[in-house]
Amino acid sequence: MTTTTTTITEPALLRLLAWLSPAFPTGGFAYSHGIEWAVEAGYVADETGLRVWLADVIAHGAGRSDAILLHHAHRAAFDADALGEVAELAAAAVASLERRKETLDQGTAFMLAVAAWETPPPLLAAGREAIAYPVAVAYPVAVGAVAGRHGVDAHAACCGYLQAVAANLISAAVRLVPLGQSAGLRVLAALEPVLLETARDAASATLDDLGGCAFRSDLASMRHETQYTRLFRS
Repeated sequence: MTTTTTTITEPALLRLLAWLSPAFPTGGFAYSHGIEWAVEAGYVADETGLRVWLADVIAHGAGRSDAILLHHAHRAAFDADALGEVAELAAAAVASLERRKETLDQGTAFMLAVAAWETPPPLLAAGREAIAYPVAVAYPVAVGAVAGRHGVDAHAACCGYLQAVAANLISAAVRLVPLGQSAGLRVLAALEPVLLETARDAASATLDDLGGCAFRSDLASMRHETQYTRLFRS
């Protein structure tokens, strides 16, 4: 496995750790990214099933697309026009209604919470007119843009974002399957190579490379919309 050398200042590191902490108020605990339906359908029934499911989501599904969007938002952090285009694409490039709400709700909550560090910059809406927050913005775009404005290394931000997303989904699965905390930690540790490779590949990807083939995960999010009993919002 190849490695990437990343340089990050101490203030940037502290901010990244704070922004991607489970305690940061994005509301991520309320979403399972379709895993709730996958558990009910029997696709995720144990530690191995969860590890395989999440590896596919990260490498071939929403994780990969989020990583690409984050990098492009990071580059466009000081270009409102370019950032607006990335934000619009991110809002459109989702597989289901619940996935759209999942990313927009968390992204908007992130932008409101990060105002403790600075007043967030405006994005351009669909009408290409500058508007102020709060405005719905996809989670990876929010993280990428803020990281870019604060000098947080793009690769470090991407790695941290992907691990935070994986950890949140593992937490949901631990409650749903159910699994023990030790099993959840083993899954997170086993996913490290996938997280790192996805982050590295995203750095050189274009917006034309967006897309994936984690079809069962996409279907799970659609099926969850009509699931009879639900603990999570997606």
